[in-house]
Amino acid sequence: MIKYIVKRLIHLIPVLIIISMLLFGLNEAMPGNPVDQLMPQNIKNEAQRAQIKAALEERYNLNGTLPERYLGWMKRVFQGELGESSRYQKPVKEVLGEPLRNTLILNLGSTIIAFILSIIIGIKSAVNRGSFYDKFWQVFSLAGISLPTFFIGMILIFVFAFKLEWFPPGMMPVNNQIGTWLKHLVLPTITLTIGSLASTSRYVRNAMIDALSQDYIRTARAKGLNEKKVIYSHAFRNALIPVVTVVAWSIMGLFSGAAITETLFAYNGIGKYFIESILARDYNVIMALNMMYALITVFGNLLMDIGYSLVDPRVRLE
Repeated sequence: MIKYIVKRLIHLIPVLIIISMLLFGLNEAMPGNPVDQLMPQNIKNEAQRAQIKAALEERYNLNGTLPERYLGWMKRVFQGELGESSRYQKPVKEVLGEPLRNTLILNLGSTIIAFILSIIIGIKSAVNRGSFYDKFWQVFSLAGISLPTFFIGMILIFVFAFKLEWFPPGMMPVNNQIGTWLKHLVLPTITLTIGSLASTSRYVRNAMIDALSQDYIRTARAKGLNEKKVIYSHAFRNALIPVVTVVAWSIMGLFSGAAITETLFAYNGIGKYFIESILARDYNVIMALNMMYALITVFGNLLMDIGYSLVDPRVRLE
C-alpha cells in the first residue's frame, strides 16, 4: 500500500505541471485585460497613462513573455505567495480565506446530511423494491436530478422566506451567533442536499439491488442468517464501491463551492468569488482557485483508490 501511494505521488508531479501549464494558457487566452479596468479614466496624457499601465502590469505580474509569466507564477506558488488580487487589491490568501471557510461550513453540512439520508433511503428502497416507498423516492430523485438548482432554491425562498417567513432569504449572518448562522444556512443547505440526495440515493439503491441478487446473498439466507445481518453485513459492504466514488467526488466538491446556490442566496462562498473573479479578469484569484481544484481532484482520485481497497479486500493496489 505504501509503495503504491509513493509511486502515485511521484506520477502526480508531471500531471500537475501539465495541468498548471494548460490552466495558465487558458487563463491568458481569456478576452479582456484587468489592467484596463484598473486604469484611471480622468488621465488624458498618453505618456502618463502608459507609465501607470506599466506600473500596474508590474504590480500584478502581467509584464514579460508568456513563459516568463508562467515561471514567475510557479516560483511564487512554491514560495507560498499566490499574488495580489487586482479586484480587491490585497493578497489572494486574504481574499479567499473567509469565502473558503464559509463554503466548507455550507457544503460539509449538506454533504453529511445527503450521505446519511442516501444510505437510509437507498437501502430501504432496494430491500422494498417496487413498493410505494421505492416508487416515491424514485420520482423524488428523478425530479431532484432534473430540476435546476436555482429553481429549487427559488421555490424554497418563495415558500419559506417570503410566504411563511421562517428563514431569511439569503445574505450572510450579521453576527457569529450559532442560532443566526443556522437560520441563514437552512435554505441553501436544503437546496444543495436535494440535488446531492437525488443522485446519491439512486447509486446506493442500484448498488444494493445488484448486491442482493448475488449468489452469496442467497447462500447467506439459506443458512438462516438474520435478514438485517444479510443486508448490512454482507450486501451493503459489497455495494459500497460505487458509493465510495460518489462520496469521494462529494468530498472534493466541499472546496469547490456551489456557485449557483451561493449566488442565489448571496452567500459569501468560494463559488461566488470564482464567478466574480472570472468576470473581473482577476488573474491571480482565478489561477489560485483553478490550481486548488486541480490538486483536490488529483489527490481525491488517489484517496478514492485507497478507499476501494479498504471497502473491498478483493481490490488490490499494485
